[in-house]
Amino acid sequence: MKLTKTSISIFLIILFHLVGLAGFLIPFLRPLFLQIVPFHLLLMLFLVLINHQELNRKFFLFLMLIMIGGFTIEWIGVHKHWVFGNYAYGKTLGFKLDQIPLMIGVNWFLLIYATGILLQKVPVKEAWIKVFTGAVLLVFLDLLIEPVAIRFNYWYWFSAIIPLKNYAGWLLVSMFFLTVFQRFNFKQQTWVAPVLLLVQFVFFVVLNLA
Repeated sequence: MKLTKTSISIFLIILFHLVGLAGFLIPFLRPLFLQIVPFHLLLMLFLVLINHQELNRKFFLFLMLIMIGGFTIEWIGVHKHWVFGNYAYGKTLGFKLDQIPLMIGVNWFLLIYATGILLQKVPVKEAWIKVFTGAVLLVFLDLLIEPVAIRFNYWYWFSAIIPLKNYAGWLLVSMFFLTVFQRFNFKQQTWVAPVLLLVQFVFFVVLNLA
């Protein structure tokens, strides 16, 4: 069987998440694996980038809009508490600029891009249905991420429970960013980014059950 860039990238996405699971679940490996979370995100970004067809100015404009937009939303969230509630970031996501990890912009891009590409493959013409469906999907993912993020010091809340405002914020922000994705009207892409999204669902389900 001939190996393609797509198949190799999908293999690496699955492999690195499996290795990451082992690292998070084995106590003596956990400190090391928590330190390399930012590098894992950068690797996923690299795999997504090399598999995007037509790496042109339009694509990089979208990339920068989502990364800067995601960072800005998180800055407002942390400093003003307007978007998600009263929370702050821990050390796991790496270097921070004014208390916001730079990797959070990368994470927002990966989530929005992967969701947008997945919804390209759904036989629905109405953009608003895709936008709303994708946003709901990302809210479900956040439900899985939150307990893990708190447990492993990605971020923490200043309230006893995670506020409903957080999930409403995720829904609205995701709808906005996915609307931006729709406006760019990218051509059909490979399964690399959607596989990344699906693997993340599995990754966080397993960590919640462990």
